[in-house]
Amino acid sequence: MSAKPTTRSLAIYPGTFDPITNGHLDLIHRSLNLFEKVIVAIAINPGKKPLFSLEERKQMIIDCFEDEDRVEVDFVSGLLVEYAARKNARAIIRGLRAVSDFDYEFQLALMNRKLERSVESVFLMPGFRWIFISSTIVKEAASHGGSVNGLVPSHVEALLIEKYR
Repeated sequence: MSAKPTTRSLAIYPGTFDPITNGHLDLIHRSLNLFEKVIVAIAINPGKKPLFSLEERKQMIIDCFEDEDRVEVDFVSGLLVEYAARKNARAIIRGLRAVSDFDYEFQLALMNRKLERSVESVFLMPGFRWIFISSTIVKEAASHGGSVNGLVPSHVEALLIEKYR
């Protein structure tokens, strides 16, 4: 791929967001301290069977940022780094919760750099209180009737309760 001019103020934050958690929100807010705009890119992965539809996940995220015009929500399939280049983004935001995340993310960042040198990988750690949270753990707790209060936004908590009712 040829290098294109990038918008230094735009970053892509990818994920399945099934559902979005307070850890995700923390990383988006941290990203907004570094970039003028963040595109939350919901990954379309036919190999996964998400609890929430793409549209439900998009609406959850939109509802979290209804007063923030610097956050856009989009869908992405295929190579993320190619999507970022098409959007003229400067960076891909990746969250690191534990050392175990680093090995995979490091390999992915190196491959992305090989494919598209104009897009950087930026690693952010969530605040300590969110470091243990993942969408998978939240869904597991909710599926067994456990409280996820404080781990996800209140509207997401209500949707989880409804899904598992």
